[in-house]
This record gives sequence, structure tokens and C-alpha cells, in this order.
Amino acid sequence: AAALAAAAACAACPVPEWRPQADVVTAMGDLERLAQFNDATTPAVTRVLFTDADMRARDFLKTLMVEAGLQVREDGMGNIFGRWQGAQPELPPVVTGSHMDAVPLSGRFDGTIGVLGAVEAVRALKRAGYTPQRSIDVLMFTSEEPTRFGLGCIGSRAMAGMLPYNFIDTLESNYPPGNADTFLEAAHAAGVGEQFKSHEQMLLDARIRKGDVHAFVELHIEQGPNLERHSVDIGVVTDIAGPATLAVRFKGNGGHAGGLLMPDRRDAGLAAAEFMLHVEQVVLGAGSIDAVGTTGLVQLEPGAVNSVPREAYVEVDLRDIDGDRRDMLLDTIEASARHVSRERRVAVEMRVLNADYPADCAPLVEDSVEWAAQALGLSHERMVSRAYHDSLFMAKVAPTGMIFIPCKDGVSHRPDEWISDKWYKQGIEALALTLARLSGLPGCDGDAAAQGSRDEL
Repeated sequence: AAALAAAAACAACPVPEWRPQADVVTAMGDLERLAQFNDATTPAVTRVLFTDADMRARDFLKTLMVEAGLQVREDGMGNIFGRWQGAQPELPPVVTGSHMDAVPLSGRFDGTIGVLGAVEAVRALKRAGYTPQRSIDVLMFTSEEPTRFGLGCIGSRAMAGMLPYNFIDTLESNYPPGNADTFLEAAHAAGVGEQFKSHEQMLLDARIRKGDVHAFVELHIEQGPNLERHSVDIGVVTDIAGPATLAVRFKGNGGHAGGLLMPDRRDAGLAAAEFMLHVEQVVLGAGSIDAVGTTGLVQLEPGAVNSVPREAYVEVDLRDIDGDRRDMLLDTIEASARHVSRERRVAVEMRVLNADYPADCAPLVEDSVEWAAQALGLSHERMVSRAYHDSLFMAKVAPTGMIFIPCKDGVSHRPDEWISDKWYKQGIEALALTLARLSGLPGCDGDAAAQGSRDEL
């Protein structure tokens, strides 16, 4: 019923005579300037939470927001908001945004287009003479990437009330290596949230409730090849895969590479290697293209060429749009780790760092994005997101959707990540018109559809 209400509301929404016109030269220039706040050699980007590069990037964003006429605030977790106040500021706002942190040696466009592109979308709407009824918030989420604390989407988890303070109390920084700060310590060292004396206070300040946000939409690169491969301009996301992260530590005996004879070895490194192959076999055995598993973090101790590894630490990233199947795969992978430990005579310790359920996008936002693409004459198709995003957690508290644009060869998290000016311009303009539709475009009655979407939460 909610989907039908949303579709009917969007179908009845007249296309405005004006169109938002993105200044893609300025928008691309903003991305280039942001890429300079970086701990890697260009074209690679490394920008980890609460490092100097991250803090300079945050200051840059705040400057852009102020220049665009937005009211800037920062919550206890370091999420940054820039508000364009609407004609009816008492109404729940429309929110759009993404993240600006970047995994080591990655690219310039992951997350960043959803923040800086959102600023340009607001500028484009202002240039077109549009006045929103609902306020529009541009949002930068803290720590979407898990690089520093081993947990992704920290800012959006906090906003959605899905980050218990007794869990965040246990997290320790692992970047740079040897650093063991807590989130609170790292934030305070960077000058963030200094008025809050505990994780609990920080989380309470960031928390939002169902109904606080009218709708949330995130612009993002696809991080896959489908849009470019099929010459489609806009991806309308319908589902977001749920991630699980499993930490596994094997403990053997270790010893001198020359003195410890082969029959006497209990090599933790070889146990990790065998386990990693098991992960691949288990996920392939699911028989679904939507199930993916990755062992992208491996650490050996003592880490010397002439020492048999006595400890091996592996993190497994497991994702699927089917939450039950993902959990079944996780159970099987844990059983594989126990099997390897027995066969190789090593001890094993395991901890599930997170196991988040997949999210469905809201009909209100899906149909608004589709309506915007049609109004702009852009080709579009509905698709799932196999990557997870802050939208996964915003969907727990607000009607949520995503706009995908193509990226070259589907490449992401690499220095050669790339988008064209055309793709970026189309994405910004689709976002701008979606925001107009959701924030009270004259003649569009989305409230009934929005209520239906909220009732589904």
C-alpha cells in the first residue's frame, strides 16, 4: 500500500518549468581541492578518521557550506550538518549526504561526491530560484570506512541508535599501527566533541528518532560496472546489502625458520592461508551473485622472514542482500575456522565485529529519484547495492534511498577510481531535483507516501 501511495504521489507530481543546472567545473574543482587533504601521494588518497588530513578536509567542507549559505553544526560524534532552512522550518527536514574519509591508497570519488555534490545540488537549486518548504540538510557522516576502529559507518550507526556505548567503549584504534586510542580519546585529540566526557554522552547527542527526518537520499558512485556497461545514467537503488565482519586469530608455536623442523611446526600463517581459501569456497558455494566474501586484512606475528608465524589475524568481510543466507554463510565460515585449527594444531579465537541486516529503500525516495531522472531525460534502472553505505543505517530511522552514477570500469577503493564530468553533472542534477520533490515542490503531495514509508520502518 505504501509503495502504491508513493508511486501515485510521484506520478501526480508535475515537472517544474525550471531545471537545476550543476556547475560541474566548480564541483569537480571542489573534489580536486578536497583530494589535496591526503596522507598518500596523488592520485591515491588516504584520509583516515581524525587524522590531520581528515580534520583539514572537515574544515574545507565547513567553509564550502558557509559560502553556500548553510547553517553549520557538528554533533557529538563529529557528524557535520549544513542546513538550508526551509519556509516551514518546523517540519522534519530532508537530509542528503555521505562520507569523506577514505581507506588507504584509494580514490577521490567514493563518498565525497555525496557530500560535495550535495553542496553543489543546493547551490544549483538556489540559482534556479527554488525555495524549499522543508529544510534541507547536507550531511557528512563520521567514519563510514572501518580503517581506524575496525567498524564502518560509526556516525550513521550512532544517529540511528545502533551503536551501544558499551560496545564502542571496547573499540581501539589500529591506525596508525601501534595506536590504541579509544574513539573518545582520538576525537578529543582532534578537537572533536571535547565537551562530552564519555561515549554515552557523545552517542546521545548524535541520536535521532523515527520521524525526525522526512527522507534521506545519498548520491554515490556505483562501485560496480553495470551502469557504465549498459550505458545507463542513473541507478535507483532498491536494496542495500548487509555486511558482517568476522575477526579470526590463529595461535601456533612459532620459532626459528631454520631450527623449527617441519613436522614440529604449528604455523599460524599457514592456518590463516588455508582458512582464507575456505572463505572463498564457502561463499562461492552459496550459488548467488549477491553473496560476496573478502579477506582483505591479514597480519602475521612476529612478521619476520626468518620466523615461523606464531600468530595470524584475519578479518573477513561478508555481504549479501539476503540476511538469512548471509548469517548461514557466517556460521559455515566460523565452522571452517574451527576445522582448520584442529587440522593444523593451532588455537583459534573468533569475534563477530558486526552483523548488520540488509535494508530496503523506501518507495517514496525510489520513486522520487526515478521521477527526477525522467524529468531530466536521463536513462535509469532499479538496482541493488552490494556495497554498504551510511544509508543502510539511516533506513532504520527514515525513508531512505540512493542515487548511483557510473564509475569507470566499476573500479573503487583504488587510485584509478574515476568518473566523468558528465556523470557527475547528471548525478548532481538528479539529486537536486529529488531534493526539490521531497522538500515540498509545488504541486507535489508526498506526505501521504512519506507516512506510508515511515509506517514500514
